[in-house]
This record gives sequence, C-alpha cells and structure tokens, in this order.
Amino acid sequence: MILDNVLITPKKIGPITVQVAIEETFEDELQITEHPVERGAEISDHAFKRNPAVTMQCGWSNSDYEALLGTVEAIFTDGSLPSSEYIQQVYSQLLALQELAVPFEVMTSMRNYESMLIKSLVVKRDLRTGNALNVQATMKHIRIVDTQATRLPPRDDQADPEKTAETENTGVKAAVPGTPAPGGAVAPGSM
Repeated sequence: MILDNVLITPKKIGPITVQVAIEETFEDELQITEHPVERGAEISDHAFKRNPAVTMQCGWSNSDYEALLGTVEAIFTDGSLPSSEYIQQVYSQLLALQELAVPFEVMTSMRNYESMLIKSLVVKRDLRTGNALNVQATMKHIRIVDTQATRLPPRDDQADPEKTAETENTGVKAAVPGTPAPGGAVAPGSM
C-alpha cells in the first residue's frame, strides 16, 4: 500500500508530477432537495450530483532526482549550488496553474479527474520541512456550458404575439394611483 501510494501509481496535478502523495481525500456528494410543507416533515422532489472534489496532501523535496539533476547541471554550467530552487519552481508552477484558471486533468491513486481547477493551495513549513514543499491542494471539477442566442419569428408569423413575441420598448409608463374600495382609508373623491 505504501509503495503503491508513494512510488508505483503516477500522480499529477495538471502537468506537474507529484513526487509524494501523503494523503488523498475524495469528495462525491449527491444534493437532495428538501422543501418544508405546511404539516409534517420536509419533502424531497429532486436530487442532483454535485461536482466532485479531491484534496491531495503532496510533497516535493530538493533531494528528488529532478532536483539533484538540476543541481548537477547548475554546478557544471555556472558553478553555483542551488539550495531550494526546485521546490520554489514547483510551488511557482502550482500557483501559475491556479491563476491560469484553465481546466486540467488530475491523476490520483484512485481515479483520474477531468476539467479540474485548483480551489486552494495550503503550504505548511516548519523547522523540519525547510528543504521540502508540503502542499495541500484542493481541486474541484467544473462544468462549462455553451449558451446560444436565438431570434423569435416575426410577430406576423406568431399565433399569439402578445404572449410569445419579443419584448418591445413602448415608452415610459407612469403609475396611476388606484381608488380604494368603499370603506377604505381614503375617501374616493380625495384622489
């Protein structure tokens, strides 16, 4: 189980490969509508599936193969020894992916998710995790719909244009005060 979660099953947040997935939380919810009635309990007349969400507790380290490869490359090109460039780069990629707000794919140990966006990124740092990046990323599925505009047929082609025709600008209308019924608070002649 530990080997599967850490090494075998590939995990990705968009184009970013997750080095270590510490914890994954999956949320699938069915929304059941409830309406109060005059007497008795609430009634339900509809249910719909809410968009799924996944939270991944992920980790990256400067001792990762890619980080070490970058360190060796930096030593041979300009003689420097980067300290935390790799984890800074991963964090910058996560922030850029969130800000871009373009749907992407998430691969977890349980299933793959399409059309996801990063809802939140939480980074925890302490004395022990100075050379590591510990991120809690919450991603949510989004549904994108396309709308269309259409024109109604001309008024002459409609059977009941008063009810079905497009709205028309008929000018400014002023409110006319009504006359109260006999016995009301205002005498009919005072208006």
